[in-house]
Order: sequence, then structure tokens, then C-alpha cells
Amino acid sequence: MQKSILILGACGQIGTELTYALREKYGNENVVASDIREGNEDIMASGPFEILDATNYGAIEDVVMHYEIEEVYLMAAMLSATAEKFPMRAWNLNMSSLFNVLNLCKEKKISRIFWPSSIAVFGPNTPKKNTPQNTIMEPSTVYGISKQSGERWCEYYFKKYGVDVRSVRYPGLISWKTLPGGGTTDYAVEIYHKALSDGSYDCFLQRDSRLPMMYMEDAIRATLSLMDKPSESITVRSSYNLAAMNFTPEEIAKNIQKHIPNFTISYAPDFRQAIADSWPNSIDDSQARQDWGWKAEYDLEKTTEEMLKNLR
Repeated sequence: MQKSILILGACGQIGTELTYALREKYGNENVVASDIREGNEDIMASGPFEILDATNYGAIEDVVMHYEIEEVYLMAAMLSATAEKFPMRAWNLNMSSLFNVLNLCKEKKISRIFWPSSIAVFGPNTPKKNTPQNTIMEPSTVYGISKQSGERWCEYYFKKYGVDVRSVRYPGLISWKTLPGGGTTDYAVEIYHKALSDGSYDCFLQRDSRLPMMYMEDAIRATLSLMDKPSESITVRSSYNLAAMNFTPEEIAKNIQKHIPNFTISYAPDFRQAIADSWPNSIDDSQARQDWGWKAEYDLEKTTEEMLKNLR
């Protein structure tokens, strides 16, 4: 399959693994990785790489025309915990970058967009358990507000201009390949690193904070699967709910103790606790299952085995 693809934010937590997966699928030379600064050396060396500011429309347009890009994956964003510290910078990055790619597609300079949303679109008044596809949102974080606004704009551009933009609401993502980038669910990555290096972990959430999570391999597979589907099978043009597992810090700690019996965990909740409290415990992703056959492969047990094996 031949396809020319541009990834914005290719050196982030998701972008890194997405770049590898797309290059494996479409060929290194057909996938242009880009980020605001130099990052992962392997990504820069294994295929085309551009220093690119996702908020600069002209610069993106130049790269799109130069490489004859067909699809853009917009992974550049400021995540939940970091965005709370820099609200206007987060809003500017998260929204300007989205408008840039939506307008490129509206002008027929590219044909398809992937833009990730997040469980951060949900808020304190959202049903916590098996959160439905369509429900009360009212996000209470800068990140969540930008993602909810983005979902509305994606649907608007699809209905008004026929822009083929596709999206999933990622839960917390767990990966051993890259360090987390300032999200509230990052504890579920840090805990594995600390279990191996220190034998203990001081968690910034309470022991019983249940959140939806997903192993990165599932997230990448979901992303590629959604982008492969014919347009007529995509019924949701805001963003699809996506689910795999859900657990608490106490449950993940007990799971790690099966492999590292002396591992201990303590709890010191900080400002991220309020963010976690505003998010769902579990997600209903039946629409994604129905429309494009989505099904997760990794549960907590399998995730823990993979994380510890690879980090060792």
C-alpha cells in the first residue's frame, strides 16, 4: 500500500510508537515524522523528519506540498497536568494545530486526518460507570475543554465541508518505549519504572482512584484500524469512545507484587487527584465495536508482564 503520511508531534508518547507502526505498514520513506524540536534519534534517522511547529499553518502547508502528503496524524498537544500550569499555551497549541489541519483538508490539500481526543472530555457530572458514547460532558480541565471543543469542530468540518477527520477518545495509555508527557494517568507508567529501580512508588493519586487505561499496542492498533475503514462505516465524526481495562493504583500495585513481591506503594495525592476525580471509571465503547470491529487484546495482567519484561 502506498500512502504519504505526515505525523505532527511524532516524538511524543503516542507519536513515537505511531511513527514506527506507520513506517512498518507504509514504508519508512512514505511517513514524514515531525516535531517542534529534535527528539528520538531512531525516528529521525529511519525516515524523513522535519522540525515543524504545529501552530504554524504556512510551515505545515509547505511540508504537505513538498512531500505530497495525503493523510495527517495530529499528535501534538499539551496534556492534562501540564495544561493546568499553562492554560493559554495549552489552548493555543491544542486548538491552532487542529484548525490548521482541518483547513488543509477543507482546501483539499490533504484527504484524511486523525486527531486524538481523550477521556478528559468528560466531567464531574458525566456518568462514571460505563460512560456512554453520547452523554453529559462538562470537562473541568483546560485539556478536556480543548478536546471537547475539538470534537465539536471536527464534526462541524465533516458536516459543513465534508472533511474526513477521524478520532478516538484515548483512555490512559501505558507504554515502556517512551516516558509519559505530563498526563494525569502517567502514574500507571511511572509505577513500573519505580518498581524496578526503587522497589517502591509514591503515587500522586489515591489508592482507590479507578480510571480507564489501555496498553499502547492496543491504542496504536485501534488508531490504524479506524483509519483503514471506508468512510461510510464511520458513524461518529466527533470522537469514538475506546476502552480496554480499568483499575486503581492499589490494584496495579498488587499486580506488580505478583512479579516483585517486595514492591511497596505509598500515596500522596496532589493537584492531579481532582483531575482524576472528574473522569470516568469505565467506558462503554460499543459504538466502536459495532462500526469498525474494535476489541482490546491487553488486560492488566498481560500489560504488567509486558511492561516488566521490556523495561528489564
